[in-house]
Amino acid sequence: MRLALIIDDYLPHSTRVGAKMFHELALELMKSGHDVTVIAPAIGQTQKFIEENIDNVRIWRFRSGPIKDVSKITRALNETLLSFNAWRAIKHKVKSDSFDGVIYYSPSIFFGNLVAKLKKHCVCRSYLVLRDLFPQWVIDAGMIKEGSLIEKYFRFFEHHSYRQADVIGLMSEKNVEVFCQVNEQRYPTEILRNWAALTPYTPREVLFSLRNKLGLEGKIIYFYGGNIGHAQDMANLMRLAKGMRDYENAHFLFVGQGDEVELINRMAKEWQLDNYTYLPSVSQSKYKAILADIDIGLFSLSAQHTAHNFPGKLLGYMVQSLPILGSVNNGNDLMELINFHPAGFITVNGNDEDFLKNAIRIYENSELRKELGLNAYSLLEKEFAVPTIAQKILEGLRG
Repeated sequence: MRLALIIDDYLPHSTRVGAKMFHELALELMKSGHDVTVIAPAIGQTQKFIEENIDNVRIWRFRSGPIKDVSKITRALNETLLSFNAWRAIKHKVKSDSFDGVIYYSPSIFFGNLVAKLKKHCVCRSYLVLRDLFPQWVIDAGMIKEGSLIEKYFRFFEHHSYRQADVIGLMSEKNVEVFCQVNEQRYPTEILRNWAALTPYTPREVLFSLRNKLGLEGKIIYFYGGNIGHAQDMANLMRLAKGMRDYENAHFLFVGQGDEVELINRMAKEWQLDNYTYLPSVSQSKYKAILADIDIGLFSLSAQHTAHNFPGKLLGYMVQSLPILGSVNNGNDLMELINFHPAGFITVNGNDEDFLKNAIRIYENSELRKELGLNAYSLLEKEFAVPTIAQKILEGLRG
């Protein structure tokens, strides 16, 4: 099949998990004999359109204003223009036989118009990989009011995006339930897990060791990597770091960017935490090197969520056979999945006492860390392998 993959952030400059996942999907599809074209914005690109290749993946880049790490108004305006800018840039390349299927990723919710145009020109089916129930989570977090004009604005584009999909893949059973309740089961849905390639990162030589650079030899490193924002409730992880400060070999390392970077650094200063380090985003290659050099994978989800996310960063932890430590919103089936296998310890956000107990338990037992990590990799093989995911998407596109 000739496939178009649409995403708002792609390699090599992206540090986000979604970009890595889509690249791994593209490689797997090509490995199976399919022709793949990734369509993605290029921030600051002077030309309207550029075609390039990464690992033999064809990429159509279209010019766009910044949509990451900018003010909310700037982001909303530039994301609104994504479909317009993309179609204007690529329409000269699109023929009736260009594509047999379209796979698009949300967030962003603003690719509906682009998908509609591609489907009309190529008469093909589409699959929406839905990872984030936006704007629902920002309503849950109290960042915008239900019933407000801005909510109606976002809802319009959200549903326009959904209407273009022949199949919508959500991360878990609970996410499908919530989605169908909110949308009154108007859209065709199925469970589509997050995914990752199964090959761990093994550096041939030590080109980049953050442990050495930061003087953390002998420490047990609790690592959080990725978006540092409201959806993650980073204060939750900072309270954990505070609770662990009397354990002299425990260190918390946060790497990423987002709206709550200032908050976590301020909390660390106020609490005088010497077991904490923050670093801005790094390249994908350095990120993999860090994962190969730490001990425990951390994550947090806001207690205010009604959706049930599976953070993509967990896949990176699983690939490296790391034990997972985290907390989630109440009812999130991720807790049952991780705890049952067992690949780590997950608690409900707000239960700080058990969160801390689990952190101490992993800290004190190296054999437990190893066992949980191996179970995490086994869970990855069973549920989140990219070949399985690629096949499921293809089945959806074939109808």
